[in-house]
Amino acid sequence: MSSPTIPSDKTKGQVEAEVTEAITQFERDQLGRGPKEAKSFIVENLVVVKLQGILSPAERQLSHEDDGVELIKKMRRRVIESCSGDLSGLVEEETGTEVVSMHADISARTGERVFVFTLDEDLEAALKS
Repeated sequence: MSSPTIPSDKTKGQVEAEVTEAITQFERDQLGRGPKEAKSFIVENLVVVKLQGILSPAERQLSHEDDGVELIKKMRRRVIESCSGDLSGLVEEETGTEVVSMHADISARTGERVFVFTLDEDLEAALKS
């Protein structure tokens, strides 16, 4: 596989939008539904993706029951962990930069998920030049 190359013909906003679309499509394909809102941010060597409205109606109901929040978080965490390579690959494809690590958390109360991808170089600076 060739090493990733930062897109020289795209703006920071265009790369952020492409990451958002790729992650949103991944959510649709893997979990059967996408978020109601999604936004990505490139900050130095980080890509932060915020998804809102990701819980299914059944998960929203479960979040009000004893131990429901922990059950939702555990299930969603396992799904993401099993797909972490695919998610990192999507970000690498859209940014042209290698992903060093990925972190994710979900709020079963608000229906928000946040991904943080650490890159091997400062993408924000590279896109400015």
